[in-house]
Amino acid sequence: MRSAAPAPGEEPILAELAAAGYEARSLADLRHSGLRYRDGVAVLLDWLQRVTDRRVKEEIVRALAVPWAKPAAARPMIGEFRRVDVSVDPTGTGLRWTIGNALDVLADDSVFEDLVELACDRRYGKARQMIVLGLGKSRRPEVIEVLLGLVDDPDVDGHVVKALGKLKAPAARPALARKLGDQRAWVRGEARKALARLPQ
Repeated sequence: MRSAAPAPGEEPILAELAAAGYEARSLADLRHSGLRYRDGVAVLLDWLQRVTDRRVKEEIVRALAVPWAKPAAARPMIGEFRRVDVSVDPTGTGLRWTIGNALDVLADDSVFEDLVELACDRRYGKARQMIVLGLGKSRRPEVIEVLLGLVDDPDVDGHVVKALGKLKAPAARPALARKLGDQRAWVRGEARKALARLPQ
């Protein structure tokens, strides 16, 4: 794999990671290195709070979107999701979406209420997509009702269908059946797969 050059501003972070035993040319290289940089998580979380450059922050978020950053990174990432300036990410498909994607990896039922709050807040638009998908891993019984409440939200409805498919909840059958008539082929396909997973 071709080595990625560091984004301007990554150097002090890379220096601290090297001191912790994780040498990499860039944060992207670290992420693709195959290393389980457990002792580097604290370094990355510290810099996540301090960095203001959007590109560097996105690289930190991506580097933290790994299973070994659990459970430490979930709450700081939720805070970062809320703090993203809408002027920096007006469509919700940039930094905030990247943070939502990380939360799909990092979050569990210990932060269930926070995830529900983010998922249901329509101000966050499409940035909620991967958070909604992550709710499909929840073991909380009320998650079905939460997702059914979002099944007609055009910013996240396809991801709701996928999440309901993971949960195999019979109560979702009518909502999933409605999605078989969706204009988007991928949503219709996800609805068919989700319905096929439901117990007969």
